Amino acid sequence: MPRPGHDRAAARQALARCRLPPTLGDHRQAARHYRPSVELLTAVNMAIQVAAPLLLTGEPGTGKTQVADFIGDYFAIPVFKFQVRSTSSAEDMKYDFDAVGYLHWAQSAGHQVATRVRRDMLKPRAARRSFLKPRALWQAYTCEGPSVVLIDEIDKAPRDFPNDLLHELDQHCFQHPFDDTEWITPKSGRPPILVVTSNDERRLPDAFLRRCIFHRIELTPELIEAAVAAHLGDFPQLDADTRKAARERFWQLRASDLDKKPSTAELLVWLCILSARGTTAEELRSRPLAELPGIGALVKDAQDREVIA
Repeated sequence: MPRPGHDRAAARQALARCRLPPTLGDHRQAARHYRPSVELLTAVNMAIQVAAPLLLTGEPGTGKTQVADFIGDYFAIPVFKFQVRSTSSAEDMKYDFDAVGYLHWAQSAGHQVATRVRRDMLKPRAARRSFLKPRALWQAYTCEGPSVVLIDEIDKAPRDFPNDLLHELDQHCFQHPFDDTEWITPKSGRPPILVVTSNDERRLPDAFLRRCIFHRIELTPELIEAAVAAHLGDFPQLDADTRKAARERFWQLRASDLDKKPSTAELLVWLCILSARGTTAEELRSRPLAELPGIGALVKDAQDREVIA
């Protein structure tokens, strides 16, 4: 926002010219710059080889979700995503039934049709199929070729959610919701590559873990340097020394007693902000942590701000 007295028309023009850095608003675009470690690539290859879910854990912001897009981009195959919520069930991964739309259709069809519809609700091949919408897993199963399914932040789901997927993980099929004689199986003959992420908010059931290939993404200096190098186009105004100074202050923040430590995602956003405002290495090194430019992109908790004050 401009300060009082500034030309508002010029400010509007500047706002119209403002563009997001290429990889901040597009996960698929960002995946092209993803630099997985050798250990992560090994885990990906193992999961593909044995058709097992790849379970990725680690701090929020370390790039777990991007692994699915990276795999999809590398093999040029579609990625179907399911964002887990606290109310999610395993059925939500397979399909969504528009019960409200179905009810409205039944009511608008008249008494005779509605009566027939009520009878059809007990039949396996009812007209309800038209109100059935396939979701991530079902969509992947209908692909002619390979695909990726992402189950993002599975630790947010109710406890039964992982266990309710065990049959699909073992047998790679599930029963049609309206026909107990019909089974949905991968059209390509091979199950999709399944990527599951967790922020370690709670432990997952042992039966689910047993079926997974596990890898934890650790936040290391090597990972940070690789991520920064891969996204140089997002912060063109920062020279090598300024980027180095920014990484040094980032690690100083990480070493502080913060409840929510900044991670890779926050660092990349911060570098974009520093680039936009023309920050210098000297400015970064001379200021206290609490007075770093754009500190709100890194420290997002009031108590943490007090820690570094």
